[in-house]
Amino acid sequence: MQVFEIILLSTSIILLLSNLFFQKNIKRPYGIGILVFVVLLHFLFEGYRWQMIPAYLIWLIALVNELVHSKQQSRTSIKILKGAGLILLLALGIFLPSVLPVFELPEPKGTYAVGTRDIFLELDREEVITENETDNRKLMVKVWYPSNDRGTEMDPYIDKGGRHGFAQKYGLPNSTFNYLDLIETHVFRKATIADGKFPVLVFSHGYNSKANNYYALLSAIVSQGYVVFAVNHTYESTGSTFPDGTEVYFDYNYAQNIEAGTWKDMEPVIASFKNGLSFEERHPIVRKGLKNYFVKDIIERWAQDLSDVVNNIETWNKSGFFEGKLDQERIGVFGHSRGGGAAGETLLTNDRVKAGTNIDGVQWGRIVDTSFDDPFLFISADWPEEKEDLNSHAYINKSNVAFYEAKIMNTGHSSFMDIPFMIPLEALNQAGDIEPGLGIEITSKLVTLFFDKHLRSKEVDFSSLDSRYEQLKLSIFKGNFSAD
Repeated sequence: MQVFEIILLSTSIILLLSNLFFQKNIKRPYGIGILVFVVLLHFLFEGYRWQMIPAYLIWLIALVNELVHSKQQSRTSIKILKGAGLILLLALGIFLPSVLPVFELPEPKGTYAVGTRDIFLELDREEVITENETDNRKLMVKVWYPSNDRGTEMDPYIDKGGRHGFAQKYGLPNSTFNYLDLIETHVFRKATIADGKFPVLVFSHGYNSKANNYYALLSAIVSQGYVVFAVNHTYESTGSTFPDGTEVYFDYNYAQNIEAGTWKDMEPVIASFKNGLSFEERHPIVRKGLKNYFVKDIIERWAQDLSDVVNNIETWNKSGFFEGKLDQERIGVFGHSRGGGAAGETLLTNDRVKAGTNIDGVQWGRIVDTSFDDPFLFISADWPEEKEDLNSHAYINKSNVAFYEAKIMNTGHSSFMDIPFMIPLEALNQAGDIEPGLGIEITSKLVTLFFDKHLRSKEVDFSSLDSRYEQLKLSIFKGNFSAD
């Protein structure tokens, strides 16, 4: 809860308890004045949000009680009912603002401030998700770039399409996430771009998520001198807002149709782990699942989105806002969850991409039969031992150059997103028990140093990073697969 929210709730409760249960009233003008003063401070400096409705009700009860002072003592049964009602309201008044707080994102610590703007990319290929055969693929791309300008408008946290899609995902009203207007993103809308030419990274989000839900991670990386083109995969992200105001959301019907009846491809895979088969006995079974399960098609489709962005970098660098700012010889890809798998697929299929990173995603598809010809970093959350390790099979051939395998202890799958800041309860956010800021710090440093080495050709001592963070377990495999 925010400071004045706590003051508002505490003041209301104290006045109510002193009046209703202890018959100790302060003078009416003082009580009314205090209540009005604290609510004005709250609305002036913090603003209304629906999570505070139970607290507002407690405040209103306290105000009415001050206006109609009654010296008549209530019966014990009435006191019990009043107390129970007040306890319920108080529990809700604390729980709702705490589980969906006005949270603080970590401020980027790099040399640069972070600017952002949107690109609407219309592609000359069919949109396979919609039923209209004349539809072509359209993408919203959120570009994050280094800036020295902190004087422009701060970027609002998550666009309306993303907010509304997220609300619909959980059957909530569209207004549920309006309180996100209160979040300080530390990212500046349409700020000027810094002088220089910067290496380019293309980012892919998780399934039914969106690029706007990675502010902490992306802003940390960009502040170190990278331009990041974060792709929003239309109809498979939570939601997109197009320039004309049109909002498109995750297509649940399409998702159900492509998944229907496909679990049969994975049942033998799961059984091979549960039955304790050796790696060698298990490998052909897992290989078949990796190549046939329907998610492979999503990974390939998203990789095409990423490649379309990569292939437009030359055009954006020739004219317009990014003219001369994009280093076309230094392009990398990275992503989270299924977006991480898409990043790996893009590295395999697009020669312009020189390095890639998969953050906690399964690498479905062709990689199981081949290896990367470029450096690759795989970052894993701290999954329990009994979870099926599909990537140990997918990455069996690793990379002909260098393959980095990292695990960040005490993290969960959502530790790499903003989710643990948005929902700070471990039981709900699936982020493990690592402090959220620390999880982002380790991940962003690891990703940045990896691209520093393989895009910028910097001398990087990964052993110092490994020793600095006890939560980080890192192995580096060279072309002959010997671990450093």
